[in-house]
Amino acid sequence: MDRYLDITREVCPLTFVKTKLLIERLSPGQTAEIRLKGAEPLENVPRSVREHGHEVLSLEPEDGATGDTGVYVLRIRKS
Repeated sequence: MDRYLDITREVCPLTFVKTKLLIERLSPGQTAEIRLKGAEPLENVPRSVREHGHEVLSLEPEDGATGDTGVYVLRIRKS
């Protein structure tokens, strides 16, 4: 991963604002890993990444997390 961002303590819409700022610092083809949690970020951040034309590589629970209260790791690639 080229960049890393932890937005586990942020709430929407700040979660995607910070993600968008991270994406702007990436060059095309570079990847980033984003830690997030909560129902809204889990739904909205990956969707917004795709809507802006970038690729979601994976969204996986961290350390066996379950439900929307655990921490998840989102991996993306800038188009």
